[in-house]
Amino acid sequence: MSEPLSVVLTALLLLSLNHDQTVSTQPGGSFKTYTHKGKKFKLYLPENYHFLKSYPLMVMLHGCTQNADDFAIGTEMNSLADEKGFIVVYPQQSSNANLKKCWNWFEPLHQLRGFGEPAIIAGIVKKVKKMHFIQEDKVFIAGLSAGGAMSIVMGVTYPELFSGIGVAAGLEYQAALNVFNAYAAMANQGPSPVKQGRIAYQQMGRRAKPLPVIVFHGNADSTVNLANADQVVQQWITTNNLAYNGKVDGWINDKPKKITEEKRRFGRDYTSYRFESETGELAIDKYVIKGMGHAWSGGNLKGSYTDPKGPNSSRIMWDFFIEQASSAN
Repeated sequence: MSEPLSVVLTALLLLSLNHDQTVSTQPGGSFKTYTHKGKKFKLYLPENYHFLKSYPLMVMLHGCTQNADDFAIGTEMNSLADEKGFIVVYPQQSSNANLKKCWNWFEPLHQLRGFGEPAIIAGIVKKVKKMHFIQEDKVFIAGLSAGGAMSIVMGVTYPELFSGIGVAAGLEYQAALNVFNAYAAMANQGPSPVKQGRIAYQQMGRRAKPLPVIVFHGNADSTVNLANADQVVQQWITTNNLAYNGKVDGWINDKPKKITEEKRRFGRDYTSYRFESETGELAIDKYVIKGMGHAWSGGNLKGSYTDPKGPNSSRIMWDFFIEQASSAN
C-alpha cells in the first residue's frame, strides 16, 4: 500500500533534519548508536527496512550488568525483527547512573512521570518516532529483571506511549522505594499487589488505560523470587480494572481463565496462565518455566542471563503483543 503524499514529504523533511543521526534509507539490518539526555541507545532497523514504510516498535530494557549489545544477542530480538518486520530500540543504562548498570526502578525519582529514567526512556521512544515512521498502536516495551521492573514503571508513567508490556523476572510497580527494600522484595516479594495496583492507577492519572501484560519467570530463580511474578499479574489486574471503568469489579478476573501445561522433550516444561477481560479484548499472560533460574527464556547463550532450554519468550511476547493489538482494533 502506498503512503499518502503528506507522509512522503514528511519523511523527506525528517531525513534532511536528521542527516547527522545516520538514518539509513537502504535495506536494513543496521544497528547504530545514538544518545538522548546523556543516555546511549541502540536502534535496530530490520532487514529490508524502507524509510517510507511504517513499523511497529519494540523497546528493550536490559538487566543489571548488561548493555544493549549483550541484550540484543541474548534475546535474539533483532533476528525476530528481521522475520516479523519491526524496529527495536535498546536504551542503555550507564555505570555512572548505577554501578551495576541496573535501571533504578526502586528509587522514587525514577518511578514518576516527568522525572529521571522514565522521562529519558520516554524521550528515547519519542526521538525514534521522529526519526522513523512508527505505528502508534504497536509500540511495546519489555525487559529483564531490573529492565522488567522498569518496563512496568514505563507502562504506569507513560501509558499513552505503549500498547503492551513484557516482564521477564521483574517486580510490580513500586515494589521498593530504596535499595534495601529492593533486595528484600527480590528475595521475598513486594507489598500488597492490590494496593500497588491502585497506586499505579493513580500515577497513570488522566492517561490511564488498560494494558496487556505478559510475564515470564523461572521457578528456580534465586535472584528474584517467583512470588513476584504473581504480584506483577495481580497488580496489573487491579490497575487494568481501574483503568477500564474506575472500579475493581472483575472486568479482568483475578483467577486464570485458562491454564496450559506444556511438556517439552528437549527443553524446559512450563505452565502458562491466561487472565482475560470478560469479553476477551484484553489479556494478561503468565509463564512459569520449570527449573529455570534468573534468565531470558529461550535466549542465546552468547548473551548473559539466558536459558536456551526455556520456551522462546521473545517470539511468544511478540505474538502476544500483535494478538492484543489486533483485539484492541
